[in-house]
Amino acid sequence: MLNAIILIVAAVLMIALLYFEKMNTWKKILPVKTLLSCLFIFTAIVQPHPHAGYYGLILLGLVFCLGGDVFLALPQKKMFLLGLVSFLIGHVFYVAAFLKPAGVNGFAVIGTLLTIAASGGVYKWLNPHLGTMKIPVIFYITVISCMLCGAWAILGEPALARPGRLLVFIGALSFYISDLFVARNRFLKDAFLNRLLGLPLYYAGQFMLAFSVGVLQ
Repeated sequence: MLNAIILIVAAVLMIALLYFEKMNTWKKILPVKTLLSCLFIFTAIVQPHPHAGYYGLILLGLVFCLGGDVFLALPQKKMFLLGLVSFLIGHVFYVAAFLKPAGVNGFAVIGTLLTIAASGGVYKWLNPHLGTMKIPVIFYITVISCMLCGAWAILGEPALARPGRLLVFIGALSFYISDLFVARNRFLKDAFLNRLLGLPLYYAGQFMLAFSVGVLQ
Protein backbone atom coordinates (compact mmCIF):
# COMPACT_ATOMS: atom_id res chain seq x y z
CA MET A 1 0.00 0.00 0.00
CA LEU A 2 2.76 2.44 0.93
CA ASN A 3 4.64 1.70 -2.30
CA ALA A 4 1.47 2.39 -4.32
CA ILE A 5 1.08 5.74 -2.57
CA ILE A 6 4.73 6.55 -3.28
CA LEU A 7 4.25 5.86 -6.99
CA ILE A 8 1.10 8.01 -7.16
CA VAL A 9 2.79 10.93 -5.41
CA ALA A 10 5.85 10.53 -7.63
CA ALA A 11 3.68 10.61 -10.77
CA VAL A 12 1.93 13.80 -9.63
CA LEU A 13 5.25 15.48 -8.80
CA MET A 14 6.67 14.34 -12.15
CA ILE A 15 3.80 15.97 -14.04
CA ALA A 16 4.25 19.16 -12.02
CA LEU A 17 8.00 19.15 -12.66
CA LEU A 18 7.57 18.76 -16.41
CA TYR A 19 5.01 21.58 -16.42
CA PHE A 20 7.38 23.94 -14.61
CA GLU A 21 10.23 22.84 -16.88
CA LYS A 22 8.06 23.75 -19.85
CA MET A 23 7.40 27.16 -18.28
CA ASN A 24 11.14 27.44 -17.50
CA THR A 25 10.54 28.79 -14.00
CA TRP A 26 13.50 27.51 -11.97
CA LYS A 27 12.15 28.94 -8.69
CA LYS A 28 9.26 26.46 -8.98
CA ILE A 29 11.35 23.70 -10.53
CA LEU A 30 13.75 23.63 -7.57
CA PRO A 31 11.28 22.76 -4.76
CA VAL A 32 9.35 20.21 -6.85
CA LYS A 33 12.51 18.53 -8.07
CA THR A 34 13.96 18.47 -4.57
CA LEU A 35 10.79 16.95 -3.14
CA LEU A 36 10.65 14.31 -5.88
CA SER A 37 14.29 13.38 -5.27
CA CYS A 38 13.75 13.23 -1.50
CA LEU A 39 10.93 10.80 -2.26
CA PHE A 40 13.25 8.24 -3.87
CA ILE A 41 15.45 8.41 -0.76
CA PHE A 42 12.37 7.88 1.43
CA THR A 43 11.40 4.96 -0.83
CA ALA A 44 14.69 3.18 -0.19
CA ILE A 45 14.48 3.79 3.56
CA VAL A 46 11.00 2.26 3.96
CA GLN A 47 11.75 -0.92 1.99
CA PRO A 48 12.93 -4.16 3.63
CA HIS A 49 16.73 -4.41 3.61
CA PRO A 50 17.69 -8.08 3.07
CA HIS A 51 21.18 -6.99 1.95
CA ALA A 52 22.22 -4.32 4.47
CA GLY A 53 25.48 -3.51 2.68
CA TYR A 54 23.76 -3.10 -0.67
CA TYR A 55 21.09 -0.90 0.90
CA GLY A 56 23.62 1.37 2.59
CA LEU A 57 25.58 1.97 -0.60
CA ILE A 58 22.45 2.57 -2.70
CA LEU A 59 21.18 5.03 -0.09
CA LEU A 60 24.44 6.99 -0.23
CA GLY A 61 24.22 7.03 -4.02
CA LEU A 62 20.67 8.34 -3.87
CA VAL A 63 21.69 11.10 -1.44
CA PHE A 64 24.46 12.34 -3.73
CA CYS A 65 22.07 12.19 -6.70
CA LEU A 66 19.68 14.38 -4.71
CA GLY A 67 22.52 16.88 -4.41
CA GLY A 68 23.10 16.66 -8.15
CA ASP A 69 19.43 17.28 -8.84
CA VAL A 70 19.47 20.42 -6.69
CA PHE A 71 22.62 21.76 -8.36
CA LEU A 72 21.28 21.14 -11.88
CA ALA A 73 18.04 22.91 -11.03
CA LEU A 74 19.93 26.13 -10.26
CA PRO A 75 20.57 28.52 -13.16
CA GLN A 76 24.20 29.44 -12.45
CA LYS A 77 26.68 27.89 -14.91
CA LYS A 78 29.03 26.62 -12.20
CA MET A 79 26.15 24.60 -10.75
CA PHE A 80 26.36 22.22 -13.70
CA LEU A 81 29.89 21.21 -12.75
CA LEU A 82 28.89 20.76 -9.11
CA GLY A 83 25.96 18.65 -10.22
CA LEU A 84 28.26 16.57 -12.40
CA VAL A 85 30.61 15.92 -9.47
CA SER A 86 27.73 15.05 -7.15
CA PHE A 87 26.29 12.56 -9.64
CA LEU A 88 29.75 11.14 -10.25
CA ILE A 89 30.15 10.38 -6.53
CA GLY A 90 26.65 8.88 -6.50
CA HIS A 91 27.61 6.55 -9.34
CA VAL A 92 30.71 5.42 -7.44
CA PHE A 93 28.44 4.28 -4.62
CA TYR A 94 26.16 2.53 -7.12
CA VAL A 95 29.14 0.69 -8.62
CA ALA A 96 30.21 -0.46 -5.15
CA ALA A 97 26.62 -1.52 -4.39
CA PHE A 98 26.27 -3.58 -7.58
CA LEU A 99 29.61 -5.33 -7.20
CA LYS A 100 28.94 -6.27 -3.58
CA PRO A 101 26.41 -9.08 -4.26
CA ALA A 102 27.50 -9.93 -7.84
CA GLY A 103 30.67 -11.33 -9.31
CA VAL A 104 32.13 -11.49 -12.79
CA ASN A 105 29.90 -13.52 -15.10
CA GLY A 106 29.01 -13.85 -18.75
CA PHE A 107 26.49 -11.04 -18.60
CA ALA A 108 29.10 -8.75 -17.04
CA VAL A 109 31.64 -9.48 -19.78
CA ILE A 110 29.19 -9.03 -22.66
CA GLY A 111 27.64 -5.98 -20.98
CA THR A 112 31.03 -4.39 -20.45
CA LEU A 113 31.91 -4.76 -24.13
CA LEU A 114 28.56 -3.29 -25.19
CA THR A 115 28.85 -0.45 -22.70
CA ILE A 116 32.38 0.45 -23.80
CA ALA A 117 31.22 0.60 -27.41
CA ALA A 118 28.17 2.71 -26.54
CA SER A 119 30.10 5.10 -24.30
CA GLY A 120 32.82 5.51 -26.89
CA GLY A 121 30.13 6.53 -29.36
CA VAL A 122 28.64 8.97 -26.85
CA TYR A 123 32.02 10.64 -26.26
CA LYS A 124 32.64 10.92 -30.02
CA TRP A 125 29.21 12.53 -30.37
CA LEU A 126 29.83 15.06 -27.59
CA ASN A 127 33.53 15.75 -28.05
CA PRO A 128 33.29 18.63 -30.58
CA HIS A 129 31.01 20.53 -28.18
CA LEU A 130 32.68 20.00 -24.79
CA GLY A 131 35.22 22.82 -24.68
CA THR A 132 36.66 23.18 -21.15
CA MET A 133 34.33 20.45 -19.84
CA LYS A 134 36.13 17.68 -21.73
CA ILE A 135 37.99 16.19 -18.73
CA PRO A 136 35.01 16.24 -16.31
CA VAL A 137 32.81 14.65 -18.97
CA ILE A 138 35.37 11.91 -19.63
CA PHE A 139 35.44 11.09 -15.92
CA TYR A 140 31.66 11.11 -15.76
CA ILE A 141 31.22 8.87 -18.81
CA THR A 142 33.77 6.46 -17.35
CA VAL A 143 32.03 6.23 -13.98
CA ILE A 144 28.48 5.92 -15.32
CA SER A 145 29.75 3.24 -17.72
CA CYS A 146 31.17 1.33 -14.74
CA MET A 147 27.80 1.70 -13.06
CA LEU A 148 26.03 0.14 -16.03
CA CYS A 149 28.62 -2.65 -16.20
CA GLY A 150 27.91 -3.40 -12.54
CA ALA A 151 24.21 -3.60 -13.36
CA TRP A 152 25.01 -6.15 -16.08
CA ALA A 153 26.82 -8.19 -13.43
CA ILE A 154 23.75 -8.03 -11.19
CA LEU A 155 21.53 -9.13 -14.09
CA GLY A 156 23.67 -12.22 -14.64
CA GLU A 157 23.93 -13.28 -10.99
CA PRO A 158 21.64 -16.34 -10.65
CA ALA A 159 21.86 -16.38 -6.84
CA LEU A 160 19.87 -13.14 -6.68
CA ALA A 161 16.09 -12.89 -7.05
CA ARG A 162 15.01 -12.09 -10.60
CA PRO A 163 12.70 -9.13 -9.72
CA GLY A 164 15.59 -7.40 -7.95
CA ARG A 165 18.01 -8.08 -10.79
CA LEU A 166 15.58 -6.63 -13.34
CA LEU A 167 14.91 -3.54 -11.24
CA VAL A 168 18.63 -2.87 -10.92
CA PHE A 169 19.42 -3.39 -14.59
CA ILE A 170 16.47 -1.48 -16.02
CA GLY A 171 16.97 1.26 -13.44
CA ALA A 172 20.65 1.66 -14.27
CA LEU A 173 19.98 1.57 -18.02
CA SER A 174 17.24 4.19 -17.66
CA PHE A 175 19.64 6.40 -15.71
CA TYR A 176 22.34 5.95 -18.37
CA ILE A 177 19.97 6.86 -21.22
CA SER A 178 18.55 9.84 -19.30
CA ASP A 179 22.05 11.30 -19.07
CA LEU A 180 22.23 11.37 -22.86
CA PHE A 181 19.39 13.89 -22.82
CA VAL A 182 21.13 15.91 -20.10
CA ALA A 183 24.26 16.00 -22.24
CA ARG A 184 22.32 16.93 -25.35
CA ASN A 185 20.58 19.73 -23.47
CA ARG A 186 23.83 21.07 -22.00
CA PHE A 187 26.19 20.72 -24.94
CA LEU A 188 24.16 20.52 -28.15
CA LYS A 189 20.66 21.99 -27.94
CA ASP A 190 18.78 23.40 -24.96
CA ALA A 191 15.24 22.17 -25.60
CA PHE A 192 12.25 21.09 -23.50
CA LEU A 193 12.16 17.79 -25.42
CA ASN A 194 15.38 16.76 -23.67
CA ARG A 195 13.76 17.22 -20.26
CA LEU A 196 10.43 15.74 -21.39
CA LEU A 197 12.19 12.49 -22.27
CA GLY A 198 15.14 12.57 -19.89
CA LEU A 199 13.48 13.43 -16.58
CA PRO A 200 10.93 10.56 -16.56
CA LEU A 201 13.71 8.13 -17.51
CA TYR A 202 15.95 9.48 -14.75
CA TYR A 203 13.34 9.32 -12.00
CA ALA A 204 12.08 5.94 -13.16
CA GLY A 205 15.64 4.66 -12.88
CA GLN A 206 16.18 6.13 -9.43
CA PHE A 207 12.92 4.74 -8.07
CA MET A 208 13.73 1.32 -9.50
CA LEU A 209 17.06 1.35 -7.69
CA ALA A 210 15.34 2.53 -4.52
CA PHE A 211 12.75 -0.27 -4.72
CA SER A 212 15.46 -2.82 -5.53
CA VAL A 213 16.83 -2.69 -1.98
CA GLY A 214 13.69 -4.52 -0.84
CA VAL A 215 13.67 -7.33 -3.41
CA LEU A 216 17.33 -8.00 -4.21
CA GLN A 217 17.79 -11.17 -2.17
